[in-house]
Amino acid sequence: MDNVNNLPSASVDEIPEGAPVLDVREQDEWDAGHIDGAQHLPLSQLAERTEEVPLDQDVYVICRSGGRSLRATAYLAQYGYDPVNVLGGMGAWADAGKPIVSETGETARVL
Repeated sequence: MDNVNNLPSASVDEIPEGAPVLDVREQDEWDAGHIDGAQHLPLSQLAERTEEVPLDQDVYVICRSGGRSLRATAYLAQYGYDPVNVLGGMGAWADAGKPIVSETGETARVL
């Protein structure tokens, strides 16, 4: 893991199997395609719903390209969480050929 701005970060290939993934994208992005088993918590709601984030383990934070997840990682780190920013976000996940699922019934895709 690298430290970007002194915050832990990882590539999509460095996320351990079964590790908690927090997707901070908006609802339409989530619906179009996300990591199966990820927790959805839009960045816009993070401050009100922080208690929903697992506190006792590393949480891999992902968005579309890495900007929002970096902000979420910085926010969570201030409050004693162990967030890890996922570099390249869902774009990198899809580019790596990793599976995504959709909530729409259509073919999953990254918005």
